[in-house]
Order: sequence, then structure tokens, then C-alpha cells
Amino acid sequence: MAATQILLLGDLILDVPEPDHWLSGIAPITRAADVVIGHLEVPYTTSEEEMPGDVPAPGANPAHLDALARAGFTAVSLAGNHMMDCGVSGLAETLAGLERNGIAHAGAGMSLAEARAPTLIPAGERTIALLSYNCVGPELCWAAEDKPGCAYVNVRATDGGPSRPQAVLRDIDPASLAAMEADIAAAKTQADLVIIALHKGITHVPAALADYERPLARAAIRAGADIVAGHHAHITRGIELIDGKPVFHGLGNGCVVTHALAPSQDHPARAEWAARRQRMFGFVPDPAYPLAPFHPEAVNGMIARVVWHEDGSLSTGVEPIWFEPPGRPVPAGDRGGEVARYIAAIGETAGLAPVNFAAGAAGAFSFK
Repeated sequence: MAATQILLLGDLILDVPEPDHWLSGIAPITRAADVVIGHLEVPYTTSEEEMPGDVPAPGANPAHLDALARAGFTAVSLAGNHMMDCGVSGLAETLAGLERNGIAHAGAGMSLAEARAPTLIPAGERTIALLSYNCVGPELCWAAEDKPGCAYVNVRATDGGPSRPQAVLRDIDPASLAAMEADIAAAKTQADLVIIALHKGITHVPAALADYERPLARAAIRAGADIVAGHHAHITRGIELIDGKPVFHGLGNGCVVTHALAPSQDHPARAEWAARRQRMFGFVPDPAYPLAPFHPEAVNGMIARVVWHEDGSLSTGVEPIWFEPPGRPVPAGDRGGEVARYIAAIGETAGLAPVNFAAGAAGAFSFK
């Protein structure tokens, strides 16, 4: 039985033409791995329906899911704040496109039971379970017993309003936490390795972790998760080991190329949000990145690499990536050490234990 090479990527939005081009910089890395998991940030659909609850993201061309398959993606997590932006038909078309391409998925479905169910990924003679949860709202996108939507952990807003991405979220609802823990325990009986994808955190602010993020990750690990992968912030976060298990608090952008965040556009709500987020989070996007107008520090990216050894132990590291204008991810190359130092520094700023990266082959960095 051979070791299994697992790669984890952050948010994926491919809603501009030529998706293979935008993935081509990292595709040699992803195609070489055994299991590749990313987070599908928006629906891939022709539906133009707009659901209330958050600034609506446009659906990406469903044919662009084919490019993810060609780049070697095995599975995607779906539980996020935009997955229901194009309504039930948008979700259904997304699920159908993934299934057409043989890409496994977890975190959204036609009912809460379906959304909470793990997807089981073969890995040689062993099995990996993937679970996915939205921790940032909006609540309208959450699934119910007879309602399509996302699996979720309810983190309460400090203002007493509903859970939503623009609120300050702090306290984890005990009942939904217990439901996540039960899902993990059940998945542990079906698989040899359990990966939890959490859509969580504070967008666009370097280093910052919300009060609930580390307790939520600890709860997942103690319930039986072996790896925790975070995303949503659109900028990388720090890494820590909890009971020897890796927690990637924020994988940043995997590949995000979109016109939806441009300040000058015909959609009033998106144009207003593009301007307001700069005021809220105190940054001005680099004009060289019109398809990825995020915080300037978001050019420091990573692909998480976990080697699952024959004896069940895990070795952890990152593949540093860089985003070249106007938003294409590529291997960091000579910038790799700089990116690794950035990831280590933001973790320490957020109060995590220091991470010591060691340079390895082909630009990868391992850590303990």
C-alpha cells in the first residue's frame, strides 16, 4: 500500500472564458497528486435567478467544471455563502455538472441530510471522507429537512441578528456544533481519514482569526477529524497542529477570476459592495488584478499538501503559489521562501504557535 498525496485548495471561481488557461499554472501540481480537493465558491449554472441574503454572485459557466476535471480535481466542498445565490436550480445544475465530470462533492444538497452526508473518496485500499460546513451564513442558504441548501454550523452574530458574512460572528450554537461532531463521528466509521472543510473567518483582513475559529477547529479534531481546511477570507491564514492534526485556517484563493468584484459594472449591488468592502476592510486592490481585486497581500497563496503514509501518519506542508496579473495562480518559484515566511508570520500574529518551514523538492515546504 503506497502513501497518498492529498492537495487542498481554497476558493475556486472560474467565471471568465478559457478556464483551462487560468488553471494551467497550477494544473501540473494538481494532476500529479492522488487526491485534490478545492472549494467551489459559486454555483456553475445558466440560471440568472438571484436569491436574497448576501451580495449575489453570478453563476459561472457550467462547462467550466470540465476544466476542473481536466486539472485533476477529485472533489470539492460546496457549503459556502454563495452556493445558493442562483436558487435551487443553480444548485441542481452545479451538482449535475460535478457528477457529469466525476468530481465528488459534499456540503450542499436537496435536503439537510444530503448536505450533511460525507462524500467517500477511494484512495487505493483506503477511503477518505469529506464533510463541508458553512459557518458564516447567510441563514437563507442553509438547508433544512425539506429545503435545499448548505450544511452549516451556526455561529451567532454579536448584534443579535441572523448569521451573515458582514456581521461580527462569535458564539458557536451548541446544537449545530453537536450535529457537526456527530457527522464526523459517523464519517469515521465509514472512512480511514476524515477531512472537514469549514467556510469561516473574516474576509480581506491579513492574519486575523475570529474568536470562534480555533475552538471550532479543535472541536472538529477532537470529534475525529484528521485534517481541517478553511476558506472564505480570500486571503491566506495561519496553520497549526492540534493533537498532531493539521489545521489550515485559511487556504486563500485557489483560482478566482471574475468580473463580479469590479467597482465599475452594471450590477448595482455588486458595484456597491466592491466599493464598500474597500472602506470596511481598509485596502485598495492593485489595479493590475482586475479579475482578482483582493487585498494586495492576497498574492501570497498556498496549496496545502498532506502525505498520508502507509502507517496512517500524516506529513504536512505547503506548495507556495503566487498570483500573477490579472489573477492567475502559478508556482511561487523564487518567491517560495518569501511566501512561506509570510504564512508563518501571519500565523504568529494571530496567536498560533510558530511554524518552522523546511524547503523541500520542487518548491514545496514541509513543517512540524
